[in-house]
Amino acid sequence: MNGNSEEITRSSKSNLALAFISLPKEKRQDMTSFYAFCRVVDDIADSAASSPEEKEAGLNAWKRCIHGQFPGEPALGMEIRRLIAKYDIPPEYFFEIIAGVEMDLRGAAYRTFEDLRVYCHRVACVVGLASIEIFGYQNPACRQYAVNLGMALQLTNIIRDVGQDFDNGGRIYLPLEDRERFGYSAADLGQKRFNDAFRQLLEFEAARAIAFYDSAAAGLPREDRQAMVAAEIMRHVYRRLLARMQSDGFRVLEKRYGLNKAAKLATVCGVLLSGALNKMRPARVQRKT
Repeated sequence: MNGNSEEITRSSKSNLALAFISLPKEKRQDMTSFYAFCRVVDDIADSAASSPEEKEAGLNAWKRCIHGQFPGEPALGMEIRRLIAKYDIPPEYFFEIIAGVEMDLRGAAYRTFEDLRVYCHRVACVVGLASIEIFGYQNPACRQYAVNLGMALQLTNIIRDVGQDFDNGGRIYLPLEDRERFGYSAADLGQKRFNDAFRQLLEFEAARAIAFYDSAAAGLPREDRQAMVAAEIMRHVYRRLLARMQSDGFRVLEKRYGLNKAAKLATVCGVLLSGALNKMRPARVQRKT
């Protein structure tokens, strides 16, 4: 549970941390604290060196942090309570995120997409809902934007990490109903079998992710586009990452996909430019309720 939030965020080398450069200094620092919390609880669940009992104890300690101060808590715990008070973030969001990583302690296996949606909502959509409170928004429709974007990002991660997740305790986030539809079994995944069934399965999941990306893009209120620049950087970076996997035939079992620095910089600059142009246009404002 220990560690400086900036060090935790910097060492993660996450695309999310990249998006923070678009934020004003104060919000950037606050998002760094929030991301550090997400990173720390996720690392507890993923730790190969800890027993299930140790992982559960670590996550329970974070629940106590959200409830209030306790002896020996890390500085990050106080930072998170400060964020909750400063931005009036529902504490339930933090408990939901912890509940999401707790699902990984029981091993990942989902029969239907609706089952998977619960997991995605907790570990990604709720992260988005908390983030937009820090970013600041005016139109309540921005909440659905955050949910759709969270689903899209998490599905992209699931596609990219399908082999790595299986190696980490046999986790399979691809719903059983989808695997049965295309004839690709857990045994096939365990043997790293790359065939037409696998490509068709991931093409199906990619189409689902793309639908969420499109819904997010269409649902972002004009008056909140400037405030959501960091989220839009994430949308464009991950959408581009998904397109790269798709064009390469989803060879995710043999390689780790990512964007190089030049591609990321071009994406960030494009979003920032678009945001600057949008700022020049008048917008009808609907207050948050």
